Amino acid sequence: MIVWLNGTHGAGKTTTSALLQPLLADARVFDAEKVGETLMDIRPGLPETDNFQHWPPWRLLVVETAARVLEYAGGTLVMPMTVLVERYWREISAGLAQRAIPVRHFVLHADQETLRGRIEGEHVIPSPFRLKYLEPYAEAARTWLHAEAEVVDTTHLTAAEAAERIAEAVKS
Repeated sequence: MIVWLNGTHGAGKTTTSALLQPLLADARVFDAEKVGETLMDIRPGLPETDNFQHWPPWRLLVVETAARVLEYAGGTLVMPMTVLVERYWREISAGLAQRAIPVRHFVLHADQETLRGRIEGEHVIPSPFRLKYLEPYAEAARTWLHAEAEVVDTTHLTAAEAAERIAEAVKS
């Protein structure tokens, strides 16, 4: 099984995934961003983009890597990864479904003010990359994302509380 933690930057995906992993039997964390980092290291580089998710190989390799890890090790993969483009989510989820891998898709949500405050509080100079995804997240949440997932509002939750809620949902 895959427990996919979606949501934008500042929602708590990475921290929550680390806290969720020990709450689920035989679980491992697989950060699909590492697949993107591998593609970014190809020289000469792949076509210019502002986000490796726009490269079709990233989506295919995420599915293939998750499938191979589960085939090899079994258990549950906890995957903290923002996917805000509906077509990309459909490609990934269809690829996992074709391999008969069940997915529990959760969105860690927080209001825009909270997200902005978290991102701005991370570093002395806030990440423009992370801030630029606030509006695309809001648009995805309004149009398709929240309908495709179990939403966990982290506005007033600690990451540990969010992890507990997700673990309870997965186990039930």
